[in-house]
Amino acid sequence: MIRCKIQILFILVFLFFLTSITSAQFVELFEGDPASGWQTRTGDGGAKSEIHFRDGYGRIIVDGTGDDRNVWWAIMETTVSGDLDLELLARSGYELRVEARIRSSHAPRRINLHFNTQRTTDFHSHLMEFDIPDAGNWHTISMTTDGFDGRPGDTVNSHIALMDWGRQIYHLDVDYFKVDVVNKEEADPDLGEQVVYPPPTVRPDNFTYSEPAFQAAMIDRRYPGVTLSGWRDGDRTVLTTDDTKTIILRWDLEPYQDRTAVDYGMLELHPYAYYQATGTGLHEFDQVRLVEILDGDPEWIREEVTWKSFTLGRCIDEVLNTQMIVDIDMPEQAGEEVIRLAIPRPVIQRMLDGRTQGIAIYPLGALHASFYSGIQDPQKEPRLYMNLLNNSPNNQLNTR
Repeated sequence: MIRCKIQILFILVFLFFLTSITSAQFVELFEGDPASGWQTRTGDGGAKSEIHFRDGYGRIIVDGTGDDRNVWWAIMETTVSGDLDLELLARSGYELRVEARIRSSHAPRRINLHFNTQRTTDFHSHLMEFDIPDAGNWHTISMTTDGFDGRPGDTVNSHIALMDWGRQIYHLDVDYFKVDVVNKEEADPDLGEQVVYPPPTVRPDNFTYSEPAFQAAMIDRRYPGVTLSGWRDGDRTVLTTDDTKTIILRWDLEPYQDRTAVDYGMLELHPYAYYQATGTGLHEFDQVRLVEILDGDPEWIREEVTWKSFTLGRCIDEVLNTQMIVDIDMPEQAGEEVIRLAIPRPVIQRMLDGRTQGIAIYPLGALHASFYSGIQDPQKEPRLYMNLLNNSPNNQLNTR
């Protein structure tokens, strides 16, 4: 009898779940060959993509092996307006809501959801990124627009996108994809770990907690057994990155174990000097990339670390997350400006939990950039800022 009741309950839950999906105006369940005209495109780098439909889900496969600098994007997109009530959408207070159930081959990674029309010129509008914390598990994500300009007669497109995942072969599975016109005041809360893009502007006074880098060093793949703790410009110790050198930073966050990060954090860097190539026409050739350190030696120290000791003999793409936290432009006047970078909440949380061991910095092109290390100039050391739940008055802004 109990087993029978459990089976009935399971069936009812499943039917409710299925009904909530199929009640949407636009629904793609990927059963057989979809009639929705899904297609895929890539850009910026040398990646290639294709879509397969199998076993009740769609799969976008991206081959990034042909993109040496890892600056590609790939999208899986379709037109959804044929099934939407665009007259309702044009009314005040109504927006678009997209929901999808996805599964990633690699993690941690970010993807994004997006809407546009044939009139869209700002393709960063009505876009939301999502942090995918693990591979091989299903996650439900959703986004509700804010001020979407959709009118009767418009062609409304929606996509799910991967960007800069790395130089391997990746896939993302989509179990279902549904779109509704909703009353924004009555819509269900959005799902998933949202990461706002473009990142917000951040300042030190936005945060309660601050920690200087516990260790800040450089490693060089050209000289894998050499420590660069003596790297200097005159009598000043600096941190330099170029086509062979990577800057690595780690923090002592043990006092914050079991705490929960709130919203974005911030990384503060003080540029010292830099040189770059201009006029190449190559996408993002003059930018610097920040990535999470996911593996390698977790207890390296500046005076001893080398490329070999840091990576523990592993491929660097296994030690560093190949997808960026953020790519940045260097300021026009190095040494005078401060770089303040918004660090997404899930990255801060992984650092608090010990799953991310720090941050690495390297260029995307022919760029040589140096930053103050803080050894001779403590006020210019790399510094991490964050907000945490249950703030304690005895453990506030650390300015040491």
